Amino acid sequence: MNAVNLWGRDPATGRVLDVVTDGPVVAHVQHVADPADDVPWLLPGLVDLQVNGYGGHDVNGPDVTPDAVVALVRALARAGTTTVVPTVITAAEEDIVRSLRAIAEARARDKATRRAVPCVHVEGPHISPEDGPRGVHPAAQVRPPDPAEFDRWQRAADGLVGIVTLSPHHPEAVAYTEHLTRAGAVVAIGHTHATPEQVRAVVDAGALLSTHLGNGAHAMLPRHPNHLWAQLADDRLTAGFIADGHHLPADTLTAMLRAKGLDRAVLVSDSVALAGMPPGEYTTPVGGSVVLSADGRLSEAGTPYLAGAARSLADGVAQVARLTGIPFAAAVRLATANPGRFVGGRGRLTPGAQADLLLADHSPGDTALRIRRVVAGGEVVA
Repeated sequence: MNAVNLWGRDPATGRVLDVVTDGPVVAHVQHVADPADDVPWLLPGLVDLQVNGYGGHDVNGPDVTPDAVVALVRALARAGTTTVVPTVITAAEEDIVRSLRAIAEARARDKATRRAVPCVHVEGPHISPEDGPRGVHPAAQVRPPDPAEFDRWQRAADGLVGIVTLSPHHPEAVAYTEHLTRAGAVVAIGHTHATPEQVRAVVDAGALLSTHLGNGAHAMLPRHPNHLWAQLADDRLTAGFIADGHHLPADTLTAMLRAKGLDRAVLVSDSVALAGMPPGEYTTPVGGSVVLSADGRLSEAGTPYLAGAARSLADGVAQVARLTGIPFAAAVRLATANPGRFVGGRGRLTPGAQADLLLADHSPGDTALRIRRVVAGGEVVA
């Protein structure tokens, strides 16, 4: 594998960085004199803790294969996401296991996939059964947490399950959280109607994340108390946010980021298979007839209701800066170093780190990053 040498501006300082890779790792990082005016931003590769699909590829459903997982990872890398946590949603146990085995097999077969996929996120099936917080997860497959089922997942996936989203309202939630925490997995709170007391109980037991906070909830909540305030107020929780311009209004996203603080927030795409596809009408196994607009809004046909997320994490970086006014460097951190803490410290440009790099153009007010070059594991992929 040849060394790769990239020049680009550091979002934190505005100065030009010279980065050299040695095989799959970063070998050398230094600031240099500006060589020219037209120098793009140089970022770590983006880290997505919640991605169901992209570019027509999905990790859910009856037709998941190792080849589809490899294709998903490659499509995401070209879009700037070089660390992928495939997210398997609520389903029958045999369907979850089928997806987990396909992901594990893809990692075993393909070196690039093995580097890109540090773990799997299982979002459910231990969520709220109520309309609203359940989202599009199938009601018939929602069930209480069961440590024995988690252990079966791990056996099927060679221990690859690293994040599990649950609703703390289940009586078994505390014991389940303790079991997963002992096993080294991260428990996330999401798709819930839990009380603040139930939220605090699973955090006391070891839960560390909030899954797409502000979404997966009832349209109407008590003014106070409610589970959103409880999660925003607890500094032990890092909150994930979908900053696609559709899932959270600008005021809501701004207020939530201020409440959590930039050190305890991450961006996720939560993208589905139609993300990255041309605008148009589509038929999907879960949402039925849906419409994908040019601005990345995915809606149920003939309704104003969202049918999933359909923008890349790179788009989310630009959108969060545009919607909330936070500095571009902070927006980048929300999609790199911050989520990287949950997958072995990825998302940093330091010697010895995995050589995942991204050259992109961005100006204030942009709705997307314009990607020039992507390096994943020391290999140029876009």
